[in-house]
Amino acid sequence: MGLRDITPQKKEGGSMTTMIVIVGALVYGALYFVYGRKMETEVVKADNSIRTPAHRLYDGVDYVPARTSVLFGHHFASVAGAAPIVGPVLAMAWGWVPALAWVWFGNIFIGAVHDYLSVMASVRYDGKSVQFVASDLITKRTGYLFYILVFFLLVLVVAAFAAVLGGMFLANPAIPAAATYLLVAAVILGVLMYRTNLPFQVSSLIGIAMLVLVIYLGHTFPLDFSRNTWFLLMFFYIIVAAAIPVQVLLQPRDYLNAWLLYAGLVLGGLGAIFAFGGFTAPAFTTFSPIVTAGQPTPFWPVIPLIIACGSLSGFHSLVASGTTSKQLDSEKAGLPIGYGVMLVEGFLSTIVVIAVAGWGMAVMTEAGQTLTVAGWATEYTPAQAATYPGAAMFSETWAAMIGDTWLGFIPAAFLRIIAGMWVSSFALTTLDSTNRLGRYCLVEILAPLKSRAEGAYRFLTNRWIASIIPAGIGIWLGWSGTQALLWPSFGSANQLIAAIALLTGTAWVSKRLKTKATYAFVPAMLLWITVTAAMIWYLAVVIPVTWAADAATGGTVAFIVAAMLIINFVFIIDFFKTRNLPAAGFEPQQE
Repeated sequence: MGLRDITPQKKEGGSMTTMIVIVGALVYGALYFVYGRKMETEVVKADNSIRTPAHRLYDGVDYVPARTSVLFGHHFASVAGAAPIVGPVLAMAWGWVPALAWVWFGNIFIGAVHDYLSVMASVRYDGKSVQFVASDLITKRTGYLFYILVFFLLVLVVAAFAAVLGGMFLANPAIPAAATYLLVAAVILGVLMYRTNLPFQVSSLIGIAMLVLVIYLGHTFPLDFSRNTWFLLMFFYIIVAAAIPVQVLLQPRDYLNAWLLYAGLVLGGLGAIFAFGGFTAPAFTTFSPIVTAGQPTPFWPVIPLIIACGSLSGFHSLVASGTTSKQLDSEKAGLPIGYGVMLVEGFLSTIVVIAVAGWGMAVMTEAGQTLTVAGWATEYTPAQAATYPGAAMFSETWAAMIGDTWLGFIPAAFLRIIAGMWVSSFALTTLDSTNRLGRYCLVEILAPLKSRAEGAYRFLTNRWIASIIPAGIGIWLGWSGTQALLWPSFGSANQLIAAIALLTGTAWVSKRLKTKATYAFVPAMLLWITVTAAMIWYLAVVIPVTWAADAATGGTVAFIVAAMLIINFVFIIDFFKTRNLPAAGFEPQQE
């Protein structure tokens, strides 16, 4: 018996899936063309006559102009990863209404503004990091501490996403196989795009054909390795991927991922519309369900730590100012990439909520679980979700949702692989982009060492050595830790950096652009207060439980979160001290 035959509970609101996906698409479209255009023309004043760093500072490794469509794919794949899928699935413990409300609120008032300002501020700063921008606009101490905070986040991203991938790869060997074959296809596509005279459209068609072939090969030739083997392979992979030129793997791989994204969003959107389904999951459960470490988890202030990138993400500012700004072909390409990608990511999370709310209980029933609406808040996340953790739950429910429509002729096995590839490919992209950003970050953290011990500085900042360090720490934490510990710690760092990056954007808009900074300042302060309270809760409630279970991993994470909280207070003090002072006077490099 398959999921299409299961109706464990009567669905309430027979057209709920249809209504929510349509309303979500309309809201996001309206925001892009109204609010986004306003940000572009009145706040940032984007100008295509200004040459971007990708052209002025071209170096063939990091500064490489990319087509907007290619860069859109890279940026989305890098910032999305597993978070906009895993986070909303976990947040369903509060019910689908609170989960969806935070996704939409965060997208509209915080996430898209944060991402767009991060891209454009970096472009005006020669593609330098948001940390460098903070150094120039606030204080050098602030900027340096920001680098350390960012490095902590990057390590936690590697750890959390590696843990997610490790679980997925063991659950369905076809998924890591397809993800591996996709890397080979990406290298081939890179050769076609950059080393032959084939028209771009022809290369794209070949890439799409290879993408279809990859799905078939993943199903036919799965890769069934042990957990330790997968972690070891991820370690070596992200080192190599972070050190080689972007056009060899990063750009073409992310371009292929973009087509996977488009296919997944279209299929998921059609599934949500034409399933004409209602929801079996409750709209609201309780204010403090059991979400993290077996502890009651209050919706406020913890919700940003759980949903993370599906609503807003500080990691986006690191990608925006780390790799994306160095590849932006023109200033006006910043809106679809910086602003538009966040809205598309929110739409993805909307589809995740719809799929789990409509088909999550059917998935559990087929797996032999007993899950009732009344028990959703206490059973779904800590115990029942062990059978279907976030990424696997999405793969199953997304496939079931599409199977309930006229698209049901697509074999369920292939739908699961597509959904699994969606998560795993983006998570792998985030892993190697994170490691590349970690390399950049280390170089800037170690800058004071250059004048004191130049030999040590050159060794540690070598692109291969600097790639090994964040990879080693992150993979070790992911290998030894658990998702229940790592996910909220990643969320803490992620959302804290979002608040700090948005405050940096506030300083840029007011000090450099001399335009209205309210768009950034108000949401930044609301987020800062919320995340600071959530981190204090995490240290007081979650860390003692996890530390007792695993002293090495728990202690390491406790140290990182405590250090981030201290840096957080130093930053906010420096921000208000220098709010009315002029910037340091950065001047862009000339050709």
